Amino acid sequence: GGLKFNETFNPFTIDTSIVPGGFAGYNRAEEDLDEEPVSALDEDDDSLDADGLTPEQAELLQESEESFDFEADTSRILDIFINSLYSHKEIFLRELISNASDALDKVKYKSLKDPEYMGDQDKMDIRIEFDKDAKTISFTDTGIGMTKADLIKSLGTIASSGTTTFLEAMGKTEDMNLIGQFGVGFYSSYLVANKVTVTSKNNDDPHQHIWKSAADGKFAVNQDPRGNTLKRGTKITLHLKADAVEFCDQEKLMELVKKYSLFINYPIYLYTSKEVTKQVEIEDEDLIGDDEYDDEDTETDEITDDIEVTEEEDDDEDDEDADNKKTITETIWEWELVNDKKAIWLRSKNEVTEEEYFDLYKGIAKDSEDPLAYTHFSAEGDVDFKSVLFIPPGKGGDMFESYYGKSSSLKLYVKRVLINDEFEDLMPRYLSFIKGVVDSDSFPLNVAREELQQSKLLKVVSKKLVRKALDMMRMMAEEEEEDDDETEEDYDDDEDDEEIEDVEEDVEDTTEDDEGETEQEESDYEVFWKAFGKNIKLGVIEDATNRSKLAKLLRFYTTSSQDELSSLDEYISRCPSDQDAIYYMPGDSVEAILKSPLLKKFNKHGIEVLMLNDPIDEFTMQHLSEYKGKKMKSIAKEDGNAFLSGADQKKRNNVIKDMYKPLTDWWKKHLGKRVEKVAISTRLVDEPAYVFTSQYGYSAHMEKVNRAQAFANQEKAADYMLAKKHFELNPHHPVMRELLERVKATGGSPEESTVKTMDLIYNVALLNSGFVIDDPSEISGTMQEILRAELGLERTGDFDELEIDIEEEYGDDEDDEGIEAEIPDDDNYPEDDGEEEEGHDGDL
Repeated sequence: GGLKFNETFNPFTIDTSIVPGGFAGYNRAEEDLDEEPVSALDEDDDSLDADGLTPEQAELLQESEESFDFEADTSRILDIFINSLYSHKEIFLRELISNASDALDKVKYKSLKDPEYMGDQDKMDIRIEFDKDAKTISFTDTGIGMTKADLIKSLGTIASSGTTTFLEAMGKTEDMNLIGQFGVGFYSSYLVANKVTVTSKNNDDPHQHIWKSAADGKFAVNQDPRGNTLKRGTKITLHLKADAVEFCDQEKLMELVKKYSLFINYPIYLYTSKEVTKQVEIEDEDLIGDDEYDDEDTETDEITDDIEVTEEEDDDEDDEDADNKKTITETIWEWELVNDKKAIWLRSKNEVTEEEYFDLYKGIAKDSEDPLAYTHFSAEGDVDFKSVLFIPPGKGGDMFESYYGKSSSLKLYVKRVLINDEFEDLMPRYLSFIKGVVDSDSFPLNVAREELQQSKLLKVVSKKLVRKALDMMRMMAEEEEEDDDETEEDYDDDEDDEEIEDVEEDVEDTTEDDEGETEQEESDYEVFWKAFGKNIKLGVIEDATNRSKLAKLLRFYTTSSQDELSSLDEYISRCPSDQDAIYYMPGDSVEAILKSPLLKKFNKHGIEVLMLNDPIDEFTMQHLSEYKGKKMKSIAKEDGNAFLSGADQKKRNNVIKDMYKPLTDWWKKHLGKRVEKVAISTRLVDEPAYVFTSQYGYSAHMEKVNRAQAFANQEKAADYMLAKKHFELNPHHPVMRELLERVKATGGSPEESTVKTMDLIYNVALLNSGFVIDDPSEISGTMQEILRAELGLERTGDFDELEIDIEEEYGDDEDDEGIEAEIPDDDNYPEDDGEEEEGHDGDL
């Protein structure tokens, strides 16, 4: 108050060597050159340089050239910095804390060379306080501070980095981990403030100075009349704009500090308020109002005194003291430490405990449960960075509702300062559930320090992160397999010991009635697969580079393991050595797949089949064409059972094919374009017919999934979505034998009833194969004819309407009228008083 600035600097200056050229304008000299214009030269002349000048002309130009400095409108540059450089207003807090951290680092570095440099100010911290009434926020650090010359140069020159100048002066740039580099972070203050006051004290300056500016193109510096109040350091006070008073809030500031600067090396304190309750002595004035109440209740007090006579004297004194006290609520202010978390990723993983890892996960993921797994590593090479990645405890949530939106799984830090928590270029979308931090000192940032510059380094970092994440999942899966092997060994040992078996039986009997106690506890990988298995399948589809690694993580139910998930490696370990394919069957559920007639022949030959009951499974298999030299084959497609046909069987099949040629030819002609071909099947056991699909087309299950898409274009579905149907007949089935004889007997023109039966067989085969019938009335009409024939009725024909003789049933019309007359109208009913009237049925 009353402080006057007698030294004003106008205007701001700009370091044009640092500010991008787009921020500065070029003023062409107004003087006209006297040189004669150069004539046009032949473009094919090899002696010309890139500018089209001969060596002589280039030399002449160099001798006569004039140099000019770029100029800029400083008020306009400030406006660009303030309103165009940053995308979020809250960034100001991150920038000011980062500057304070750099100032503390500089003091720490200087004190290593000169222990006396710290002086009386040995505290190393950052303190933030706010005043709602004055609408101000203050940031105070005990860093190196600034001299008057520093204030003029560093704060008065836009894009002049004090940190860069300090590093150059110290002649050391590798060991010091300072944040600032562009010299524009301080000006983010004007995102929320219309005036900024900076008070600073440096050991090299005997006086403390105040810098003040309203970002109007000028600033003022003066000696602080209060003297040396800071001892050493800087205090920045922001006078908030009307639309930025939301930042003058305790909870808001606490949230932002934890978001951006939680892992700063130095303690950050926020001056907070909280309400506390305490007991105080009741003054005499407060007791006067209670005299009347005490007189009225004298008798009650006497009774109470009589009752409490048996208690100890100390208790009586405590009660008397309590009667003379009252509870009040007070608001107290105190400094609260905000950044209580440590950047453990900067330490060696051998020095970090599991509890610290779990604590870090809960802090960054806002979760109360421990993670399933974590990995801590550092990378060196083209870009150096450190990272800790976590797998959440099995909570998929609504991840796929915003699959193509921005993810906030990884937090990107540069020198322990949060740059972005919605950065999606470091991890592919299918791994968006991975939580963690990535920190580096050498990430290429834009000037606002909000985005990484797109470069080849990003691909290097992303590749490393993905590989580590997949390794973490692989190790978790291997631990599950090891546990399963140990369980099997224990089980085998128990079988050899009858006494142990008896004990186990007793235990089972005692726990049979307890819910959940007899169930086997799920492994970590089983929990992971239930929550994020779909992500792994998406990874197989989207990430061709890591497809083989992701395939090792896949889990499916099989015909040999219907209750427990199996990996592809486990499937291969159980299959015959001469089996050259991995067979799978898609369907709506495991129960539906097990009922498929196609499995009968595979079960008969002891061939295990994967059961794909997730809609995405078949899309995954299309991209995973083979695994460890074994092709992936669907038994619902054309060559799904090629392994069943030997040399002798092929000859036998050719004979059967010629035998059934009249029937297959008739059926192909009758069905036309509805099927791609009609053939004799070698894989059916009990079913008369089945509809397969071509090897490279959609299966019935996949066609159903595509039809169910909300935005699917059904008009174009016939061209590229519908499956290519192959109608196969079971030559050993008696129905097919009979149909063959009828077709032969009629010379390829069977009766109408036979044709309807054959249509019914085809439609039933469609349903049994998982297809959707476009015209249900076609199959329902034929079914009605069969029902009528089964009951001894004519298959077709009209039927007479049922006739009822009303006179015979209910009498003549007069009787009807008499009956109606006996039923009273609603208006003639007596009022219901809860009792039945005499002569009336209570139910009526």
